[in-house]
Amino acid sequence: MAYLAEISRANPSCFVFLIDQSGSMQDPFGSITGTKTKAMGVADAINRLLQNLVIKCTKSEGIRDYYHVAVVGYGGKGVKPAFGGALEGKTLIPVSDIGNHPFRLEERRKKTEDSTGAIVEQTIKFPVWFDPTSYGGTPMNSALQHATSIVVKWLAEHPHCFPPIVINISDGESTDGDPFQSAYDLMTLSSTDGDVLLFNVHISSSNHQPCEYPDNESMLPDQFGKLLFSMSSPLPDYMRKMVGNEGIDISYNTRGFVFNADLVSVIRFLDIGTRPSNMR
Repeated sequence: MAYLAEISRANPSCFVFLIDQSGSMQDPFGSITGTKTKAMGVADAINRLLQNLVIKCTKSEGIRDYYHVAVVGYGGKGVKPAFGGALEGKTLIPVSDIGNHPFRLEERRKKTEDSTGAIVEQTIKFPVWFDPTSYGGTPMNSALQHATSIVVKWLAEHPHCFPPIVINISDGESTDGDPFQSAYDLMTLSSTDGDVLLFNVHISSSNHQPCEYPDNESMLPDQFGKLLFSMSSPLPDYMRKMVGNEGIDISYNTRGFVFNADLVSVIRFLDIGTRPSNMR
């Protein structure tokens, strides 16, 4: 299908982020110790993404609601909205509410070039909407079913929208049953512009070779990776071109899936997966 519907205030689209908050998210990326935990790294990536979405939707008169966004955590405390502060408990909210209600502003150090080309550090304000959490099991099956309920309601209200995009970020196998059927049910929902897109990011917890945007399961080392691949949508044409521009081999069967990703890969994946094809 086309994936060409115009994204506008009159015809917005939506993103649903499913974030693994199980106990293993307390581990560092890969086998390197002394770095950020996976939970911290993912929280930073999601907060940076939310900030970029707000910037992308900001015009001279204010923030335009091109998107509604849900951030849902799943772990030992169940499946629930993960926003903090004034947005706590809210599920799918317009991007203007996100821009106007950060949980807090943190001071971060950022390296940048000055007017002479020298690298200097400067202090920046970093908005935070989502804090890292890591506890208990991995109820991925329930999280996908929750995402389906969000998307079904959205599509009933916006039948002609650019299809919703669901991005699931996890480091482990589901602990509440096989998630394949729930993922399939989600991916077979559609607007008049195309099927719902489900992308999966497996974040690094082993020394297996990373695999970005595969087009078949043969290069994946285990059954869990192959399951996540089977649960991931093929990339639309415009996203395949973006991936190809990053120097990654692509084919017609390339899927929105990254296996054993490091933090840089997670950030790049989120950027590509949330770039609109036709926003006005």
